[in-house]
Amino acid sequence: MINKALFTSNTPEWATPQAFFDELNKEFNFNLDPCANTENHKCAMWFNKEEDGLSKSWDNARVFVNPPYGRVLKDWVKKASETRGGVVVMLIPARTDTRYFHDYIYEKENVEIRFLKGRLKFGDGKGSAPFPSMVVIFR
Repeated sequence: MINKALFTSNTPEWATPQAFFDELNKEFNFNLDPCANTENHKCAMWFNKEEDGLSKSWDNARVFVNPPYGRVLKDWVKKASETRGGVVVMLIPARTDTRYFHDYIYEKENVEIRFLKGRLKFGDGKGSAPFPSMVVIFR
């Protein structure tokens, strides 16, 4: 029997585990978090939902993106693939069957995929995520 609660969420926003972010930040030295809020932003420069990070330029920045995990996820991946200069590092579900994975990530130049072992525990969650995750790096 499938537990449907594992596949639903009250919010599409999943706060990045701080220790996980810190390790990535050591490597990439981020300066922009374009999809954050007051409680979960990871960089000094950040945009909230109302400021619409998708409409802002990410060019020539070192961007960390943990996007909303709903239907708009594909828009964030597309934006990352179109950003020039700098680097965009995304923490997203490892959904290799999606169109956006094949259109913007898989076998693309200057894109690195790091599949995570196990499942992350996001924010204040009591359990692990109901999905595997990956880090996608657009250079």
